[in-house]
Amino acid sequence: MSTEDDDRFALDLLDAHLEDVSCAAGELQRGKRAVVPEAPRELDGAAADGAATELLRWGYGELAGIPRSPADVFARSVGSTIMELRRRRSPWNAAALRLLADPYVFLATGPRRHEDWAEDVLALMHREVPDPRGWLRIDADRTNDARYAVPTYPFEPPPAAGFRDRLHELEPAGAVTALAVMAEEWGDDRPVRNRPERDALLADARFLLDRYGQDAQFWTNARNAASDPARDFVQAGLKGTRVHGFITGEYINGLDLLEELGLIAVSDAEVGVFWSFGAY
Repeated sequence: MSTEDDDRFALDLLDAHLEDVSCAAGELQRGKRAVVPEAPRELDGAAADGAATELLRWGYGELAGIPRSPADVFARSVGSTIMELRRRRSPWNAAALRLLADPYVFLATGPRRHEDWAEDVLALMHREVPDPRGWLRIDADRTNDARYAVPTYPFEPPPAAGFRDRLHELEPAGAVTALAVMAEEWGDDRPVRNRPERDALLADARFLLDRYGQDAQFWTNARNAASDPARDFVQAGLKGTRVHGFITGEYINGLDLLEELGLIAVSDAEVGVFWSFGAY
């Protein structure tokens, strides 16, 4: 493998280790017994010096300095370290976290392997493929036991052949606003259109979608896009958006999923899925 591949592998290991520590910290916070996994003794896999090694040393150093009690402080501190590691790994990650770290969203990119890209979207919803560049995913339901009942939870999508009946193509400018409006919550009283950071959020959304190249196509399940592919979702606001459904109607773990807005980005090499959920 190349040095770049080695660095990525080492950072992936650190990220996975922090996830394992976070899971243990969460169990302790809930008053349960848990074994906190020990960190590797050496920073294997990274070059002797450089940005990756510096980030690895920072991450393991931060983790070593976090007190393991009280449990709530331990859990919060590990969570903060994970987010900071991911932010520092790439500008794309940082933009994704600025835009979408707080709302209930799904964000994932996978490889384009099929002529019918709906098959690649389904692979992402099933969590079957990694990000081709090792960049950030936002997926709070990846380990949700609701997936025993609905494997694609919170999605319950149609077969690939049924995607085109539920999607409408967006112009690039409309896609940017569809992604930017996902910074809102469904019951938000602070719509993006009124926020002082509105232009910065739009810039982050544009930067995220630039990943897929100038020839990318964009699709949404918003019904309004059928007649207006340049729709300004930011001006309209998230609340009240009418869509073709891709989410499950199952009532699981005390949650009803009642609202959604999805955006799919398609290039020759990659497929990106961005989805916002309203849960009650």
